[in-house]
Amino acid sequence: MDIFLLIVGLVFLFLGGEAILRGSIAIAGQLNLSSLFVSMVIVGFGTSLPELMVAVTAAMGGVSDIALGNVVGSNIANILLILGLAAILAPVSCGGREIRRDALAVLAASIVLVALSFNGVIGRSAGVGMIAALIAYLTYAYFMERRHQKKGDALLQRVERDISAPTIGLSTAVMFSLAGLVLLAGGAYALVEGATAIAKELGVSDAIIGLTLVAIGTSLPELATVIVAAYRRHADVVMGNIMGSNLFNALGILGATAVITPMPIGGRIADIDIWIMLGVAVVLAPMVWGRKSIGRLEGAVFVALYVLYTAWVYSVDIV
Repeated sequence: MDIFLLIVGLVFLFLGGEAILRGSIAIAGQLNLSSLFVSMVIVGFGTSLPELMVAVTAAMGGVSDIALGNVVGSNIANILLILGLAAILAPVSCGGREIRRDALAVLAASIVLVALSFNGVIGRSAGVGMIAALIAYLTYAYFMERRHQKKGDALLQRVERDISAPTIGLSTAVMFSLAGLVLLAGGAYALVEGATAIAKELGVSDAIIGLTLVAIGTSLPELATVIVAAYRRHADVVMGNIMGSNLFNALGILGATAVITPMPIGGRIADIDIWIMLGVAVVLAPMVWGRKSIGRLEGAVFVALYVLYTAWVYSVDIV
């Protein structure tokens, strides 16, 4: 039954994320919203909604380790696993000004989380500050990108092709989005319940389940979007999606969750994994600034590191 709940949760999260992403882009098109707004906000936030629903559900259910582990694990997986797989499929360009800017923003957000870990909790005031920082950065990035509207239009067209955004009416698009929210809520509940029960049966901590199984499950929308984009050699979509997702995870999701209920940061996540998340961001930033692309060799190394990290996590945690 626990495995069934886990599978149902993963399926619902994937379908819900896809429905909201496609419905949101269709709504933006119907309302004539800026293509820059769509590419920067809707795609990045849409693919991070599973993490948000799981984090809020887990934190309110008293299993904050799953909520925090989900975000930290997703940020590690996004770079090592998802970016690695994309680079194996096709070299990922990383020489653009926007990508370099976003890489620094992700690094800064990672440093903020490490700093908060010394406090032992993310309180409501810190959560409000994190959300405000995210909004400020998005506003800054939006006005910077207004100078390159033509490039933004081309990016939106590639995003729409990559996720097969449907040409639908406004009412249908709203129904897509509402159905996605229902699926996300149900999927988050099932995933948290199933993952918690399995953790107890296997003698594995909630933190480990959140860092690995739940993190990968909630990253399925990013994985689907990035793999298709890499296959079609749309490198800007690949890097933009990963950087945007990590930024939303670190500031938006943990910030929103902390506003709802303060989140403790302790145990192995504070001592080890949050530092690994920072280390991965530290490794990626100079790569983005120092070279034009991430090739297949680097991608294979990233994936191998993620496999080793996962194996190590379970080897030291099973009792």
